[in-house]
Amino acid sequence: MHYRSIGDVEVSAIGLGAMPLSIEGRPDAGRAIATIHAALDAGVTLIDTADSYHWHAGETGHNEVLIAEALAGYGGDPDAVLVATKGGRGRPGDGSWTVTGTPAHLKDACEGSLKRLGVDAIGLYQLHKPDENVPWAESVGAIKELADEGKIRLAGVSNVSSAQILEAREILGEKLVSVQNEHSPANLTHEPELALCTELGLAYLPWGPLGGIGGEFLAVAEEHGVSPQRVCLAWLLAKSPSMIAIPGSTRPATIRDSAAAADLVLTAGDLARLP
Repeated sequence: MHYRSIGDVEVSAIGLGAMPLSIEGRPDAGRAIATIHAALDAGVTLIDTADSYHWHAGETGHNEVLIAEALAGYGGDPDAVLVATKGGRGRPGDGSWTVTGTPAHLKDACEGSLKRLGVDAIGLYQLHKPDENVPWAESVGAIKELADEGKIRLAGVSNVSSAQILEAREILGEKLVSVQNEHSPANLTHEPELALCTELGLAYLPWGPLGGIGGEFLAVAEEHGVSPQRVCLAWLLAKSPSMIAIPGSTRPATIRDSAAAADLVLTAGDLARLP
């Protein structure tokens, strides 16, 4: 496994996006925990979650509880794994997603995450999405207060524009260490944000990284004798030293395959054929 930095924390270049373990179509708890353990066995030291990663109404924090249980039962050092969670979104249970970025909600959400994860301070806490009804500075200001109170160690923002990244940096200073936006072969609209993160030294965590795999990804994968998913993740890592991919998985085999992308070296010729 190769490693990259989120702030002053070194993490695996490939993390685990844990959302599929708790939302619609999720596996049973046994397979979910086995998937998390397989990720840890493969050298993964970053797990991405959120309080809104659940399926049914009344399940807030399902994914966080699952991760805490998996880490407690693993036998290794839980402090060696950075758990990155988020606040600011909700799921009523009908398949929809809500956004609530008020300071009061974010502070309550953080308290809930602290309890479910069983920690005194959250390693990386991310503002899940800007709320159109709340000034961005107010939402980010609440994150700063949580950091100042020692309830979160590092801060991140998600689903944001370059202007929002710069404003968050003004408010949070060195506490802002990461940005999480959608980024995949199917969606390259956030290339400017990736470039900004690279310039500022912020980690960039692409969600939905495997969308739109096809064409040349399949051809390059066949030539290397690996899966197209592994090629896609290696292609993302090659885009910037700030990139830390967080593919989702619901089976041990798939996260093992994804983790191996950190060791896949694509040639200049390979990269020239890809988006």
